[in-house]
Order: sequence, then structure tokens, then C-alpha cells
Amino acid sequence: MARGPGGRPPERGSPSSKPTGRRATVRVKTARGRTVSSQRWLQRQLNDPYVAEAKKRGYRSRAAFKLLQLDDQFHFLKPGGRVVDLGAAPGGWTQVAVERVKAGGKGGKGGVVVGIDITPVEPIPGATVLAKDFYDDDAPATLTSLLGGPADVVLSDMAASATGDPQIDHLRIMGLAEAAHDFARQVLKPGGAFVAKVLRGGTERTLLEQLKRDFAKVRHVKPEASRADSAEMYVVGTGFRG
Repeated sequence: MARGPGGRPPERGSPSSKPTGRRATVRVKTARGRTVSSQRWLQRQLNDPYVAEAKKRGYRSRAAFKLLQLDDQFHFLKPGGRVVDLGAAPGGWTQVAVERVKAGGKGGKGGVVVGIDITPVEPIPGATVLAKDFYDDDAPATLTSLLGGPADVVLSDMAASATGDPQIDHLRIMGLAEAAHDFARQVLKPGGAFVAKVLRGGTERTLLEQLKRDFAKVRHVKPEASRADSAEMYVVGTGFRG
């Protein structure tokens, strides 16, 4: 589990959702066999403060900070909560969920976090991670059993591999978000929350309308950790109507 100053888990509302300190700019030298696009990607990674901060804190991806910032804003990850992380690999969101709901707490008072992904994920202390497809017919019942009851929160940071065609990429990610919403409707308890990645492109409006029927409040937001040049945003639905 990633730790804050003094070995303590980061507290909600603290600077834990943002990078700390300053780093010198790293310039990538041209190398034989490296394309211009790969050189730009490498330089961006080396100079991304969230990449450096994730490594420092032991998070498995910079995406952990997106969830930290969303939760700092909307407070859906509460101590003792039951959380499902769909498409959990590599595990950054699962790690944050473990911290925020205090999974594995003493006396059975802590939360429960279950991740699921068709790609095997290295064990995460405090969480159960299944190598399984959440599309499987038995997935909702399996996850509810592992949680010990209906979920308080369903998370999805899933994204299909990019094709380079913005419209195709948009439709593929929206398909995953809609599938995650369908899954959430099966496992969430009344009052629960749903968080999913989407891409701007038009069809996200359909999902927003569906969410507004199922949740008391629905927001469409872009956390600070989401790169400015990315079309990704997140939908956050709270107050599941059941």
C-alpha cells in the first residue's frame, strides 16, 4: 500500500492527490530506431510529475491520482465501504480504494475491495483481485459474494487499446463504460456510486441520460491528473436509486 508522510495512509483532502516537490526537466536524446512519436512519449513520461509521484508512493500507475482527485471532490470512497474495480489492471485504482475504505481493517470494521480483470494482476495487499471477465454470467454473483453483500461503489477506468481513429476509440471506450454501468446496476446497493472513464465524442450523452435515470446526481468531470490533451473524462453517479 502506498503511504504518506511518516508511513501513514494519505488523508482525504490532504495534498496526497497531487505531486509534491519539483523536478528538473529531462530531455530525451535522439536514438537510432526511435520514432519521433515514441521520443515525444518517452519525454512526456519522464517529465510527468504524476508518473514520478506514483513511483515514489508505490502506486502502480499515474491513474491512481485521477481516482484520488475524484474522491477528494465527491467523497464516494468511505471507510468500511465495499468496492468493485472493473478492469483493475495494473492495480492503481484498487490500491487507492484499499486506502480510502481502509480495507482489511482490524475487528472486521474495514472495507472490502475486489478487483477483476481478464489480465492477471499481481496481488494487492488488502484486496482480492480476480483474473476473470466481468462479462461472465456468474461475475455479479461472484463479486457480491466476495464483497459480503451489494457494492457501495463500482469503479471502471477501462479503456480499449487505441486504434488511432478517434471515432472508433470513442465508441470502444463508450461500449466499455455502458457495460460497466449495466454491471453496476446489478451489484450496487441503493445509495451507491458509479465512476467510469468516457471519451468526448458525442455518444457519451446517451450514457449520461441513462445514468440520470439510475442515480440522484450525475457529474461529468475531468480531474487535474487527466492530461490536458486527452479527450478522456469521468462520469460520477451518486445516490443509486436501486
